[in-house]
Amino acid sequence: MRILVTGTAGFIGFHLAGRLLAEDHEIVGVDGLTPYYDVSLKRARHDILKKSPAFTEAVLMLEDDQAFGSACAEFRPEAIIHLAAQAGVRYSLEDPRAYIDANLIGTFNVMEAARSGAVQHLMLASTSSIYGANETMPFIETQRADAPLTLYAATKKATELMTHSYSHLWKIPTTVFRFFTVYGPWGRPDMALFKFVKAILAGQPIDVYNHGDMLRDFTYVDDLVKAVDLLLHRPPVEGQPFEGDSLSPVAPWRVVNIGAGSPCRLLDFISEIERCLGRSAERNFMPNQPGDVPATFADASLLERLTGYRPDTPPRVGVQAFCDWYREYYRRS
Repeated sequence: MRILVTGTAGFIGFHLAGRLLAEDHEIVGVDGLTPYYDVSLKRARHDILKKSPAFTEAVLMLEDDQAFGSACAEFRPEAIIHLAAQAGVRYSLEDPRAYIDANLIGTFNVMEAARSGAVQHLMLASTSSIYGANETMPFIETQRADAPLTLYAATKKATELMTHSYSHLWKIPTTVFRFFTVYGPWGRPDMALFKFVKAILAGQPIDVYNHGDMLRDFTYVDDLVKAVDLLLHRPPVEGQPFEGDSLSPVAPWRVVNIGAGSPCRLLDFISEIERCLGRSAERNFMPNQPGDVPATFADASLLERLTGYRPDTPPRVGVQAFCDWYREYYRRS
């Protein structure tokens, strides 16, 4: 299958493209290589993918509708998996305009390419941050999610609604997946696991927000990309819902949680890092930051009904894999 994946120099896109290439798909990887974090890490990911003759790199910004439209017209993808976005809850407080440009305008250009190219399946990454102020847990896809706490979450909610309208108008089979705290090797430097490991190895304190009183549904990256791969082959069909389905009544559009469904205390997660590194962390307990929620907890029932699979890698295994990668990549001991 010819698949266009956006964000392939990013953490999740890199892992997903690698899995799809191993299954003999032909991939065009679109990435702007923006300097939100270390571009050399992004280039290193792409350099690995470029070893496959089935991978073509397209370095461009999704906001550039002409460049992106030309790439799509030339490649003629059968499916588009849209992962590229300006990510990060906390950074949205610093540079909100970046979220409007990348997440709204960029996604609109992806939708237009899917429409004009009549793709068989459009897939879009969203986030557990969508659930915002909801207190009923576990989070289930059919809950209302109309109270986002950050602009990041608001832009992702907007992209969900935008793709629904296009799915309805143009009958584009569309799957939106809401990711829950993804972690693993090649992770982003702005994420907690990366920052904690880096600080502990450097003998520096780690900032623990909300005094550690947080629950997160940590989802190992290999589990997540397996779920996306399985969903790729289950495009929504209008009028054919499953029990408890989130399928739209007016469009071939569905939203699916991808999470382990087993939240972990942040302090327990830190303890796993300490175990893997063989070092103790100096913990700097701090109040909660604006926009952070105290807990995330995925109901993964729909994913399991659709694919027969749910993420199951425990933090003990996933954290060890990250620490091993980090030490090898940065030559730490």
